[in-house]
Amino acid sequence: MECQGSELETKGGNVEPLPDLGSLDDAALKGLIEELEQQEREVSYQRRLLHGKIDILRAELVARLQKSGGRSVLEQVDVDRLTDILTGKAAPPA
Repeated sequence: MECQGSELETKGGNVEPLPDLGSLDDAALKGLIEELEQQEREVSYQRRLLHGKIDILRAELVARLQKSGGRSVLEQVDVDRLTDILTGKAAPPA
């Protein structure tokens, strides 16, 4: 499939603009929909994997802090702030 216009740069890679939809027949349009749905499923799967890893890391951090009574190398870490950063609710410190 050939797209008109330039590709857009994003953090995750290139995003192709949509082709001229009027020039696509029904089969090509359905094929494009299927291709994009597959890409969406792949991204969703990666997102779920990342969320699982984040949950594991948080649980490990909490277990370590509980075991040491909160005294460790991570004593200066604000766990609530770290949680907000990891969940995307806050920007990381500059």
